[in-house]
Amino acid sequence: MAASPDHHHHDPQNRLRPWQVRLHEIIFEADTPIGKLFDGLLILCILLSVAAVMADSVESVRAEYGALLYTIEWGFTLLFLVEYILRLLSVGRPLWYATSFFGIVDLLAILPTFISLLFPGSQYLLVIRLLRMLRIFRVLKLVQYMREARLLMRAMKASVRKIEVFLLVVLILVTLFGSLMYLVEGGESGFTSIPKSVYWAIVTLTTVGYGDISPQTNLGQGIASLVMICGYAIIAVPTGIVTVELSHAYRNKNNTQSCPQCTAEGHDDDAVFCRLCGAELNPQSSA
Repeated sequence: MAASPDHHHHDPQNRLRPWQVRLHEIIFEADTPIGKLFDGLLILCILLSVAAVMADSVESVRAEYGALLYTIEWGFTLLFLVEYILRLLSVGRPLWYATSFFGIVDLLAILPTFISLLFPGSQYLLVIRLLRMLRIFRVLKLVQYMREARLLMRAMKASVRKIEVFLLVVLILVTLFGSLMYLVEGGESGFTSIPKSVYWAIVTLTTVGYGDISPQTNLGQGIASLVMICGYAIIAVPTGIVTVELSHAYRNKNNTQSCPQCTAEGHDDDAVFCRLCGAELNPQSSA
């Protein structure tokens, strides 16, 4: 097989050492028993640390176990700090990982505890650690889950423009209905201003219906009935938009391979090199 003309694929500076390949396999991949164990323990630690932060926010629990919870919080923070450093060490391009979505989330999972030394109370931001539970997709390593999540994101992005137009139409509708109800019902029924009436129209159109304001006149009730029927028709529109985009997105297939250099995912099933940095996806197999 002819060698690739792209020399950056085989850049010796970016060649991972054997211990880095092993560490990357444990931390970033979940195909091996030790990788599954690592990810399982990580998720358990995340859940326990979030539970400790939530318990600390309950006055009675904090009064009795405050010191213990504080120690637990610091213990988990230091554990996650070590894990974050190991993640940086196990990839060829640490900066790529540090600025990726998961890299930033991992850093945010550590920072609030240290910030709380300067600003007491900021440790409650540690609930951000729940975002790290997104890794559960990788732990399960069920290709279809990863693929579905990525397809859904792609469909949502493609739907943004259409949904923006749809929301603009809804905004115009609720303003019209709100203004109309303000004229028909007036202040004695609770429609004291146009903004208040627009609020009523939004609550009614979305079929939430708090019932804090309701029309009293026959004409008002007739308009309200029309708004409710429109609400049922309108709710289906965004779903239809996203469904169409999902069917388009399904044509592209990806796998769950994580790049050992920059940790990017979403490569094609037969990909040999990373779609972002061009590094080999399986350096140990070609070594």
